[in-house]
Amino acid sequence: MATRTRLDISRDKNGVRHVNAATETDLYRGLGYCHARDRGLQMLLVRILGRGRGSEILDASDEMLGIDRFFRRLNLGEGAEEELTRCDPHTRELAEAYCTGVNEAFARRVPWELRLLGYRHEPWTAADGFLTARLSGYVALAQSQGDIERLLVEMVQAGVSRPHLEQLFPGLLGTLDENLMRRVRLGERLVPNAVRWSSVLPHAIASNNWVVSGKKTKSGFPILANDPHLEINRLPAVWYEVVLRLAGRYCIGATMPGIPGVAVGRTNDVAWGATYTFMDAIDSWIEDCSDGKFRRTIAERDQWIPFNIRTETILRKRGRPVEVTFYENEHGVLDGDPNEAGLYLATRWASGRGTGARSLAAMTGMFHAGSVDEGRDLLGSIETAWNWVLADRHGNIGYQMSGCMPRRSAGRNGFVPLPGWDPENDWQGFVPHTDLPRALNPARGYLVTANEDLNHMGHVKPINAPMGAYRAVRIAEQLAARDDWTVEAIHALQHDVVSPQAERFYRDLAPLLPDNAAADILRAWDFRYDLDSAGAFLFERFYRALIAEVFGNVCGADVLRHLIDETNTLADFYAHFDRVLLDSGSCWYGEEGRDAVWRRVAEQTIREPIGTWVDRQQVLVRHLLFGGRLPRRLGFDRGPIAIPGGRATIHQGQIYRSGGRETTFAPSLRIVTDLSEDAAHTCLAGGTSDRRLSRWYASGLNDWIARRLKRVEP
Repeated sequence: MATRTRLDISRDKNGVRHVNAATETDLYRGLGYCHARDRGLQMLLVRILGRGRGSEILDASDEMLGIDRFFRRLNLGEGAEEELTRCDPHTRELAEAYCTGVNEAFARRVPWELRLLGYRHEPWTAADGFLTARLSGYVALAQSQGDIERLLVEMVQAGVSRPHLEQLFPGLLGTLDENLMRRVRLGERLVPNAVRWSSVLPHAIASNNWVVSGKKTKSGFPILANDPHLEINRLPAVWYEVVLRLAGRYCIGATMPGIPGVAVGRTNDVAWGATYTFMDAIDSWIEDCSDGKFRRTIAERDQWIPFNIRTETILRKRGRPVEVTFYENEHGVLDGDPNEAGLYLATRWASGRGTGARSLAAMTGMFHAGSVDEGRDLLGSIETAWNWVLADRHGNIGYQMSGCMPRRSAGRNGFVPLPGWDPENDWQGFVPHTDLPRALNPARGYLVTANEDLNHMGHVKPINAPMGAYRAVRIAEQLAARDDWTVEAIHALQHDVVSPQAERFYRDLAPLLPDNAAADILRAWDFRYDLDSAGAFLFERFYRALIAEVFGNVCGADVLRHLIDETNTLADFYAHFDRVLLDSGSCWYGEEGRDAVWRRVAEQTIREPIGTWVDRQQVLVRHLLFGGRLPRRLGFDRGPIAIPGGRATIHQGQIYRSGGRETTFAPSLRIVTDLSEDAAHTCLAGGTSDRRLSRWYASGLNDWIARRLKRVEP
């Protein structure tokens, strides 16, 4: 590439780009160049979809029109252009340098796949980076919180009783007004059903990260591990690995193409890793609407206030443009037409607007952070919700939650939609990151996060619908058991496939099993989700049938079949279902009782033919644009590959359908780093490049399958 000052870009033997710059501005120009050169297709597709322009550029189908409506409704690009002005001068300079590098690469080459579709290139701007960051924090993350809250509304309207709901969502329904909720008019689903294009967008849900202090490692220095569980059945991989070097400082890590900063990684002094935290930062309000207005009660008097009207035109490659209209107020976007009198929901995500500047300053600032404390304050200011674990060369370890947590009135937890006409239900600003869950140098010598409930570590309670604690408990038990941890031992722990969930269920299931050979397999099972395990196959068949039986009897078999087979509800929120299933006195079992239902379901499912776990755990790794639509011999798709593990194992291996397509939760990236050395050990489920003919297109896939780490040095 042409350079104005010294900027060297090279690849190591594994295809990882190394950017060596004389100035920090050029360092970020180089990062932008690498992103666009190696992952330009990924960046541009995310921008096209995030701005709701798929019908104009990619596909004129009704399916794509639904996706465009969805993203236009979210309006995650709102104010992104102005966000750059909120950055301090240095951060703004780095963001602009990144865009310069991106545009230098696109000036040389725009992906041929998009040119084939008639795409006309537009320069990359800092606003596109803010949009990409917001998308990475919303899609399948904050979105999943909104979905589980929407499920509550639909269950109330379907007539599910209060006792049933209280057992499924204990402690969350104190403000629920069922009569009011039944009167709400629900529009179309917030997420279109057949979203085959959603493979383009990152899905970061269930992940593990942990850090061990030097008193529990062989080297005497902290070791940090992170394995973000994203969708792995796509090429290119979501992550992009890079090494940045500047004046004696380095940063080794994984980035998200389109965002100027290293998301997880390490420098000379500090290492950090992230998992998603199930912070409730998305709320819905019930709006009383009439004649295009909404009601507000102020000083005991009703006022009718007009909505802000946003009208947009969706262009289509073939056919007439489509005009869409959205009605908005301080509670977000209305799910309905306020010109038709009635009650509707308005929904707002705390990080959906007015965000980006603080996050960008934090991500770029981590390059210079010298300690865990400094890193906690930087990462804590990021406006999307994550769990960060950190370690430094001085021997410190720490944890910090980030995200815009709304400050709500007493007694309001955000899970239940509340009357929008009552100002007491409005947000009252946001909680400072120092009040969010955090920790420093615990006496036990380690910190773990795995999407579980971490409210006890803060002054506030940001989480009301966490994932199960099974993975976190398993990791913590293993870390506590020894004091000689090494990179190799930590890497082996990342591959652990023992399921505490299965072990817990088995304690109650064992006395109810029939006397036959299949049941004997379960009795002898070690609760491991290895690919050759018949026990895992049998238990999962029992577990899924039990969920369908228990919840289907109340909610309807078709509803449960859809939740299990076509959404990520079970994949994300299985702990809520487990709480009911394990309760021997739960009203969800009706008069038959738990043991009788378990015995009947076990007898039915164990009678069927027996397989092994690999029979259910194979996926095709598909190209993010052409996946499944071109002959396999062309090499855009790879596999199938088999994924060990289950929903509650450290090495998570969930395969499910969402929006009409197969998707996965599995370790998309593995990173382990010992602060005693200048290196990181990593494995990527894919390669550096999105170019099919590049040797780096899927170069890491075989290592991922074989459980091999590579050593990345500055």
